[in-house]
Amino acid sequence: METMAAPPRSELARRAADMVPLLREKAQKAEESRRLPEDVIAAITDAGLLKMRLPARYGGYESDMRTVVDVVSELGRGDGSTAWTMAVWMISSWMAGLFPDEVQEEIFSTPDVRISGILSPGAVAVPTEGGVILNGKWSFNTGATQSHWNTNAAVRPTPDGGHEPVMVAVPISDLQIVDDWHTAGMRGSGSVTTVADGVFVPERRVVSMGPVIQGAPLTNSNAGSSMYRVPFMSMACTTVGASCLGLAKGAREAFFERLPGRKITYTDYADQSQAPITHLQVADATTRIDEADFHAYRSAELLDRKAAAGEEWTIEERARIRLDLGAVCQRSKEAVDLLNTASGGSSIYQDVPIQRIARDVQTLNLHAIMHPNTNLELYGRILCGLGPNTLYI
Repeated sequence: METMAAPPRSELARRAADMVPLLREKAQKAEESRRLPEDVIAAITDAGLLKMRLPARYGGYESDMRTVVDVVSELGRGDGSTAWTMAVWMISSWMAGLFPDEVQEEIFSTPDVRISGILSPGAVAVPTEGGVILNGKWSFNTGATQSHWNTNAAVRPTPDGGHEPVMVAVPISDLQIVDDWHTAGMRGSGSVTTVADGVFVPERRVVSMGPVIQGAPLTNSNAGSSMYRVPFMSMACTTVGASCLGLAKGAREAFFERLPGRKITYTDYADQSQAPITHLQVADATTRIDEADFHAYRSAELLDRKAAAGEEWTIEERARIRLDLGAVCQRSKEAVDLLNTASGGSSIYQDVPIQRIARDVQTLNLHAIMHPNTNLELYGRILCGLGPNTLYI
C-alpha cells in the first residue's frame, strides 16, 4: 500500500488542460478506431488522472468533486470521448472501493488500473458453491476493451422466488467482447457490448446494489473517507455531466478559431464577425454555457460540502443533483446547436471539430441517465409531493 499527497485541484486541472491539444489532434483517430488512442491513455496515466478516485491507501488522490468536474470538463474541451471514458473510469474506480478489502487488494494491485462498469443489470447471477455463475450481457460498456476490470450490475435469485440487484467485479479477461460500437456520436469511447457466458464470480466479489445506490455506511477500510460519504448516483451524475460541459466549452473555442476571415455566403457580409446574427448567436451560446457551468458546479459543491460534514441526504437533494445533470446536458446541447448552426456548410467536413462535438453532445443527451426530460420530470415529481419513480436516485 502506498499513500501519497494528492496534487492540488489547480495542478490536476492544469494537467488536464495541457492534454487538450493532444486530444484534439487525436480525436479523428479515436473516431476511426472507435477507441481511445494508446498515446491518449498514456497521457492520462502519466498525468495521474487515473488515481483521482482511488482510495488513498492504494496511492489514490481521493479528489473532491469540484476537482473531478474541473478535470473532466477540461478533457471534454479536447475530446468528448476521452472525457466520457475518463468519467466512467473515475466512477467505476470509486465503485470498486465499495467492495470488501480483499477484493480491493485484488483490483488495485494492478498499477494504474482502469475499471469500467455498467449500472443497468444485464445479467443473472445464479448462486453456486462459493459464489455465483454469471450469464448475460452489458451494452454501452465504455472503455471495456481498454480496461482491466468491470464493475457491473446483475440480478441474483432469492430463496423466496424473487430477485435482488447486485454489483459484481469481474476481470475483463473473463468476458467476451462484441465489437458493435458503430454509432453516430461518442465513437472514440469504445462502448462495446460485453458478454458473460457461465462466468464464475466468487462471493467476495458480489455486493448488494441497494446499499451502493443509497450510500449506506461502508464496512471496509474506506469507511472513514469523505469521498465515500455521498450517494452513488449523485456522484456519478455530477461526474458524467462534466463531459457535456466540456463539449460546450470546446464548441465555443472551435467556433472562434474558425471565425476570422469567414464570410457568410450569399450575403454581403465578407466577415461573419461583423454580422449582428453572429453577435446574438455567440452571446446566447455563452449564456447557456455559463448556465451549464453553474449547474455542474452547484452539484459538485453540494456533494463536497455534505461529504465533509457527514450529513444525511434528503430525497429532494438527490433529485436536485439529477436536475442539475439534466440542466447541464440541456444547456450544453443548446449552446453547441447554436454554434453549429452558425458554423456554415463547410463545417460538415470531418476535419472541422464542431460537427463531431455536435454529434457527441447529442449522443450524451440521449443517454438514459442524462436525458434532460427524465431528470427534470424526476425533480418536478418531488416538488409536487410525489415519490421518485426510479431507484436510481
